[in-house]
Amino acid sequence: MKKIVVIGPESTGKSTLCEKLAAHYDSEWCPEYAREYLTLHGTDYTYDTLLKIAKGQVKLEEQAIQRMNGSANRDKPLFIDTDMYVMKVWCLFVFGKCHSWILNQIEKRSYDLYLLCNVDLPWVKDELREYPDLERRQKLYHIYKEMLMNQSVPWVDISGSYDERLQKAINAVDALR
Repeated sequence: MKKIVVIGPESTGKSTLCEKLAAHYDSEWCPEYAREYLTLHGTDYTYDTLLKIAKGQVKLEEQAIQRMNGSANRDKPLFIDTDMYVMKVWCLFVFGKCHSWILNQIEKRSYDLYLLCNVDLPWVKDELREYPDLERRQKLYHIYKEMLMNQSVPWVDISGSYDERLQKAINAVDALR
């Protein structure tokens, strides 16, 4: 199974892209655990909260992998909305430090492709998002881009309209096969 991770700043269409890709490939996607956690526990989080969220994200991902391995979808790509790179950026951006557990998971986990969502979509407000200003969104995008440039897994910049993003992502996934 190919594991494709979709990352990027808030409100860049990550969840929408994962959902559409999973539908296109008749596969599955792993949602972002932070949404579930913050909706349930509130948006007033701490540094230690981010470790709980990171562990929840890994657990969700492992469950999705197990489900797919035990089904007819085992040869299809799994789309993952958010990984430990996102958790690292979140920790560093908000608290200036990162849990060693998250850093260890970055080294330990393996993926086949990253899709980096650009900030060229309009901001969509919701109760969980923190950074509506374009300057901070661009700064976060460049942090993600620099991280991806300094690791070995292939990655593709995903920009444009929702339809253009989906087509770029499909082209990148098809190039893996």
